[in-house]
Formats: sequence, C-alpha cells, structure tokens
Amino acid sequence: MSPRYSVLGLEKLKDELLKIMNTGFLSAKDAAAPDTPSVARSAPAREDDDLIRTAAKMTRDLNNPRPSIYWIDFLTSVFAGYAFLLLTIFASHIAVAIGSSVISIIALYRAGSFIHELTHIRRQAVPGFHFAWNALFGVPMLIPSFMYEGIHSIHHRTKKYGTAEDPEYLPLALMKPWTVPLFVVAASLAPIALLFRYAILSPLSLFIPPLRKLVVERYSGLVINPDFRRKPAEGDLRKRWIACEIAASIWAIGLLGMVAMGIVPVRAFVIFLIIMSGSVVLNQIRTLVAHLWENDGKEMTVTQQYLDSVNVPPPATLPALWAPVGLRYHALHHLLPGLPYHALGEAHRRISDALPSDSSYSKGNHTGLWVLVSGLIRGSRRQDIA
Repeated sequence: MSPRYSVLGLEKLKDELLKIMNTGFLSAKDAAAPDTPSVARSAPAREDDDLIRTAAKMTRDLNNPRPSIYWIDFLTSVFAGYAFLLLTIFASHIAVAIGSSVISIIALYRAGSFIHELTHIRRQAVPGFHFAWNALFGVPMLIPSFMYEGIHSIHHRTKKYGTAEDPEYLPLALMKPWTVPLFVVAASLAPIALLFRYAILSPLSLFIPPLRKLVVERYSGLVINPDFRRKPAEGDLRKRWIACEIAASIWAIGLLGMVAMGIVPVRAFVIFLIIMSGSVVLNQIRTLVAHLWENDGKEMTVTQQYLDSVNVPPPATLPALWAPVGLRYHALHHLLPGLPYHALGEAHRRISDALPSDSSYSKGNHTGLWVLVSGLIRGSRRQDIA
C-alpha cells in the first residue's frame, strides 16, 4: 500500500476526501486458531492465546448490550447537539455563539460515534436503534450507517488488519510528515463533499452506470485507505443502503433548495456546515491516535494488532470527550470487539487486575492525545529523514 496525496488543487483534494474519512468480528476462536494444524504452537500464537483467553475469561458476563444505556446516551447527545446548534444560529452575542457551537460539536460528535456500535451490536439486541440513529443523525448529517456497515468489519479481520486490504488503515507513522495535517484538513471539507455526493452524484448515478460504479466503489465508505474499492452490498444491507441513500439525497437536495430560495438563511446554513465540519474534524483527530499506524502492510499477530492500537484509560479525563462511546479503549476493542461500549471500562479494570503490570496488555495503554499525536509526527519525521 503506497497511497499518494496530491495538493495541486482543491478538486483533487475533494476527490480524496471520502477516501480519507474516521467506526466479521475478531473472535477469540478466529484469532487463536492457526491457519494449519501444528503440533508445536509458535511463541506468537501462544502469546495471542494467553492474551485472548484471559481477556475473554474475565469479561464473559459483560457481552450483552443494555438498551437503556444506548437509548439514553444517544438521544441525550443528539438532541443536545441540535439544541445548541439552534442556539448558535440564533445567538446575538458572539461569546454565546462560540460556546454553544463548541457544545454542539462535542454532542453531535458523540451521537455520531454510535455508528461504530451499529457495526458490532446485533440489530435485535437494541431493537429500533439502527433506524433511530439513521433517522435522527445519519441522514440529517449525511453520514448514513451503510457508509460504515460492511466496511468496518474488514478492519477487524485478523488477516486484513494493517494490510493493503484494510479500508481503515494507513501507515501514517511511516509516511511524509505533511500527511498528518493533510489527514485532518481534508476532513474539514467533509460537509461540502457529502452534499455534493448526495445532492449531485447520487441522482446522476441512477442514469449513468459508470458513475454509479465509481460512487459505490470510492464514495460510499468512511475509509482512510485510498486504494480501497468497495464492492456492491448484498441482501439486507443493500436494501438499507438504498433506503438511506434515497433519504440522504432528498435531504441534501431539499436543504440546498431551501437555501437557494431563501427559506433557510445562508447564515444558518453556514453555521450548520461549520458545526458539522467541526464534529468530523474532531473524529479525524481521534482517528489519528486510534492506532500507532506503524505497520508497513504485513500481516500481524493478534498481539501485534493490539499493541498497534491504543487505550487511553483513567486517570486521564479528557478522553471522555475526544474518544467517547468506548473509543478510549480502542486496543481492548480490537481484542474483544463484541463487547458493548458501556462494558469496556469494567473490562479494562478486570483484565488489568488479572495480568502483571509488565504484560502485553498494559503496553497498549497510553497517557493522552498530545503525547500520541506528537509521537506520530516524530515518527513520520524520522522516516522522512531516513
């Protein structure tokens, strides 16, 4: 995987945007089993087995999602986000507008982060939640869940993680230093790109088959690997994709039409785009530190995948804002992706208590955002010098 970015013009950057945008499970059985029978297990395989076995043993009673937590958390976040968005639009004082916009960005970012949970929980485990998330957030914010479902699961496949076939991996620590800020700057253009995708490309692609192929392969997934090409969805996912895409297109066209006719003031529209952009940028910054991004495309053991991922556990407090809905335990999530987000804190405590302080598990813990970001930048600079 040797992605190349161009900064020669806005058009090219826009084309790359959706490819850059940050969310099969890796079960203990899949991860621990060797590809071929062997009498003598290798040391890495034994290490994988020990880590997974301990983690699974300590968390067996934590696997069931609690619907009340999902509903209360999501509904509180999404309605707070929209309420403070309206306050920002109608605020007459600049200080009130700035303060309410920050709260709106954080709340909508938290609400949007539930798209990661949608890909992991069974639909019947929290009835109606997938539909409600799309109706209240996914479609209005032009990020319906089909853009993540069917893609994120590839990132969790043992033999796909960190390789050229992983849609959610770039070796950022091994790339040029300027790719790190570009990774974030490109995300700020997401609202414009998404409006263009749903208001223009979606309707046109119904009548232009080659364009439809392009839209499906390159502009229908929240991926960061620009070489990834999505395959058309099948079965129930295809039905949900079509329904959500139609709804998002109607909303995008209607919104632009209302702005053009003066029904929606330009000021309100611009504030909406800014807050939407802020939430996407916040997620992109969090994505920067979800992994160490040090793999060069080779297959990795489960332990190596865990150590390339990041936990930012307590006593750090700010990760509750910039890595919400369990994302502060991203390394643990890669070890046990079936655990609901509300169980990860307790799972982390139990596993930490069960394993020695110098275990592989403890090496996945990090102290904070800026330490991780600065480490990533230093790593890319070292590669640039080399």
